[in-house]
Amino acid sequence: MDKKYEVIWNSPSAGSWDSMPAGNGDIGLNVWVEENGDLLVYVSKTDAWDENGRLLKLGRLRVSLTPNALLRRPFRQTLSLRRGEVTIEAGTAGDSVRIAVWCDANRPAVHVEAQADRPVAIAARLELWRTEERVVPKEELRGFYGYMNAPEPRIEAPDTVAETEDDSVIWYHRNERSVWQATMDHQGLGPLTATLTDPLLGLTTGARMAGTGFRRVGPCELATEREVTEAALTVVVHGAQTGSAGEWLAQLQEHAAASGAVPLASARAAHRDWWDAFWRRSYIELGEGAAGAAANESGEAADSGTAKAGEAATVARGYALQRYLLACAGRGRHPIKFNGSLFTMDIDVQSENQPRENFNADYRRWGGHYWFQNTRLMYWPMLAAGDCDLMPPLFAMYERALPLAVGRTRLYYGHEGAYFPETMAFWGTYANDNYGWNRDGLPIAHVVNGYIRYYWQGGLELVAMMLAYDAYAADASFRETTLLPLAEAILGFYDAHYPRDTAGLLRIEPASALETWHEAVNPAPELAGLRHVLTALLACGDGVWPARCTAQWRRMLSELPQVPLDVSDGETRIAAAEELIGPIMNVENPELYAVFPYPLYAVGSGAEGIGRRTFAARRVKRGVGWHQDGIQAAWLGLAEEAWQDVASRFGAPFGRFPGFFGPNYDWVPDQDHSAAAMMALQSMLLQTRGDAIYVLPAWPSELPVRFKLHAGRGTTVEVAYEPGQPVRLQVEPAARRRDVVVCCGGEAEQGERGRQSQ
Repeated sequence: MDKKYEVIWNSPSAGSWDSMPAGNGDIGLNVWVEENGDLLVYVSKTDAWDENGRLLKLGRLRVSLTPNALLRRPFRQTLSLRRGEVTIEAGTAGDSVRIAVWCDANRPAVHVEAQADRPVAIAARLELWRTEERVVPKEELRGFYGYMNAPEPRIEAPDTVAETEDDSVIWYHRNERSVWQATMDHQGLGPLTATLTDPLLGLTTGARMAGTGFRRVGPCELATEREVTEAALTVVVHGAQTGSAGEWLAQLQEHAAASGAVPLASARAAHRDWWDAFWRRSYIELGEGAAGAAANESGEAADSGTAKAGEAATVARGYALQRYLLACAGRGRHPIKFNGSLFTMDIDVQSENQPRENFNADYRRWGGHYWFQNTRLMYWPMLAAGDCDLMPPLFAMYERALPLAVGRTRLYYGHEGAYFPETMAFWGTYANDNYGWNRDGLPIAHVVNGYIRYYWQGGLELVAMMLAYDAYAADASFRETTLLPLAEAILGFYDAHYPRDTAGLLRIEPASALETWHEAVNPAPELAGLRHVLTALLACGDGVWPARCTAQWRRMLSELPQVPLDVSDGETRIAAAEELIGPIMNVENPELYAVFPYPLYAVGSGAEGIGRRTFAARRVKRGVGWHQDGIQAAWLGLAEEAWQDVASRFGAPFGRFPGFFGPNYDWVPDQDHSAAAMMALQSMLLQTRGDAIYVLPAWPSELPVRFKLHAGRGTTVEVAYEPGQPVRLQVEPAARRRDVVVCCGGEAEQGERGRQSQ
């Protein structure tokens, strides 16, 4: 990772909305220096769920120096991606102070290290805002999605500051109550609770703050015993579901002892080694010479001689920053939250067609539930980046929810299989607002919210993503423990749930076409998803899957209708469904799911022409948030359209940090917005279809690029392209060079498959 992607600020920040992110995959930090010279750090964790099912901040740390050395000039705050740390420097030689903030990549510990040329006194204070029980006001309930229309008020419980006998500050949030049981009962799932466990009750998350030479001077404050020139503060974070607070406290102390047993220098070196290995997995460099300069605060490159070169530098930086954000939040127990990840902040926004939202950093629009359409966009680009180790938390969430999903299918529909709601709590239930509070006269299976009533196709895309992961990751047990149980249950649901027509073909009705048409017959996403997934599973070969599965899947494939087509004006295009009923309710293009995520009409399919005509005629053309125009353009080989989408997305950040975007439809930082751009950029450079590897399938011929990306089956592809010159190509292992098809700029070393395709 080159230093050109460092983010550098030359003045303090106005507030947390102008913070820099850091993290270790499970713990996230927002780091900034206020104009008064105090260093502030928000601390988050991937499993810090409260009793209402919200993902909370753990707290805020305030570090103050006396004399206030961070007011000295010059001032410089730097985010180093290659080291995974934020550093602050203030003052001139002989009168300066340097602070490094980093979240240990290998341990649950946050470190704040300070060095000063002249002695300073240092105070570290924990700041909490959940200090007493609070009835949540109506205007804030959108952050409690699922309970906006609940008959009873939402109650926010306070945090606890523990009594300690040593020089430490310990605090935690413990769930002494939980919405789980009431939610299960309300949704008719009470009979399942005897075999399931409440995932919220007793869940405790918090931390211990201590440091060599620091004394506790108050319940929430530490201070150095004297003025010092060096100091190190460590915050050890822990989350667990325990029978008592005392049990959790004992576990926390064990984690603190284990972390403290490792010398700080050794921990720092291993932390940097982790980030170094992460960045060596893959890279994308764009622009003249595929190099650039460090980003200044305007987001421009210092050497951006032309608008195009400026766009290229911005895109390359945006890609690196989004990949960094995914790494900072992608290794915890739970998947990354699309609506802010671990980096929510105090902001005051007025979005289009939205009420004003001015709340603290616990708030996130759409609350704690997961939308599959949004969540999956953060995970697809991990494949080509070589970051498969960040993907298991997503699969694990659905694996843990599978018993509930199977039981719900039996209770609701009386048959086998499993489906997952588009919008669900991490344990698998609907949001109660969506399921509906007034159940008078309604069947148990009826979901009041029409947007997601029949929106179950995310399960098919989950299987498609797991199949891709299986091809990319060296995960020997994944097929048996995760992929097979989920694939068998999800496909079994479609087989059992829907009737066959007079021709013996599956008829998917009642159904919806995403959220846009609430009623449809044989929608394109479902038919494309079933065809893609069934074909891919069967392509794994005989003996890979149990015989009962392969027999069922072959039969299902034989009973599957073709993806619906619209033939008008002498042109053939993909249709959103065989039949669409009722008004248009959202801004999606369901027909293009047959391009991405299911590449039936994408590059390499032989039917790209139909896909391109469909894309050109699409009803909704947008390049923000969760829209997929850039990805679909790239998968169709449309270089200019894909580039415009990517450059536009990365070109307009929220606030000061150039990797934060939004709120768009969701919240800040909007992870869909930049993750979609990330995947579109990868797809412009490299795509795989079966054994074939397409190099530069949608790349503007005038743009230089260097990249290393992953192509599955243990394969990496490294490319250097300059306009007017042959493509320089390196493929590992070399035997896979025969599978390469170069689509832009010719090739010095074209593989057998590429020669055959000409």
